[in-house]
Amino acid sequence: MRALPETGPGRWRLDRHARLVVYEADAGDELVTVYDCGAAQKPPAAQFIGNLVRVRPPHEIEHTPTGYAVTLRDGGTLVEQGEDHYVIAERED
Repeated sequence: MRALPETGPGRWRLDRHARLVVYEADAGDELVTVYDCGAAQKPPAAQFIGNLVRVRPPHEIEHTPTGYAVTLRDGGTLVEQGEDHYVIAERED
């Protein structure tokens, strides 16, 4: 699986219409799978264990029986906030 493009230490670019599928796991952790586009039939761009604690840019959220999915409208920046905690901030170009 390929990695997300880094924009700095602990920061990764998320494409426009990126989709993050979050599965709730044991011990409060989450399995986060990142797709470049929710409509594309491509393998995931990245996958990690952690907690997605906030999404700031415009997005849609869909709750599922096993977690939730976040679809970004204009992309964003995945920012590591500490050990296993992440936020999605406005896109940095």
